[in-house]
Amino acid sequence: MFQLYSPNMLKTFANCPKKFYFRYVKNISMPVSEDIFELGKNIHALASYYLRKENLSKLEAGLNERELSIWNYLKTITYFSYETVNTEYNLSVKLGNYFFGGRIDALVKDKDVYYILDYKTGTPPANPKYDYQTMIYLMAVRTFFNTNKIVFVYIDLKTREEVKVVLTSELIEEYETRLINIAQNINDDIFDKKQNKCICEYSKICY
Repeated sequence: MFQLYSPNMLKTFANCPKKFYFRYVKNISMPVSEDIFELGKNIHALASYYLRKENLSKLEAGLNERELSIWNYLKTITYFSYETVNTEYNLSVKLGNYFFGGRIDALVKDKDVYYILDYKTGTPPANPKYDYQTMIYLMAVRTFFNTNKIVFVYIDLKTREEVKVVLTSELIEEYETRLINIAQNINDDIFDKKQNKCICEYSKICY
């Protein structure tokens, strides 16, 4: 059905196929929190320019107190001293008959180990090891760069904590199976199931 599955698409379907139907089949979008969106956009832009060694003086001058506090922390993390491979990086991978992909915040490298960086201004995933973003990005970097030496790093900008997921041969097999299975379910048009106690943004039009 879809040419490329993003992490958000898979998360939405896993949580509620009906919500997936409204958002990605009927293309009914709902408003998001502007505060979180703007904060995330500003921090991501700063990080990208910083890693590319571009001039940040004008951008930094426009930061509010909250943004400045987060930015002062982020630019001191160890990973920002590593070699920058790319930032705001669109990458995809084919598994089975399906394509998966998304935009990586930053990919850096220390010696022969690649680090996928993901800055979280909102809520980090409850189970990072099996989050669809983790699975897709690790598999995409593995395929594109032909290496298994990859670490996914979630950086929580609220708590200033890090969660790492190291790619292993066991995870490669498991990730491929999980991703192909959920893509197959979507491809089979299984959209009639919904959560019994639905309180999402589509609840008023759900039936």
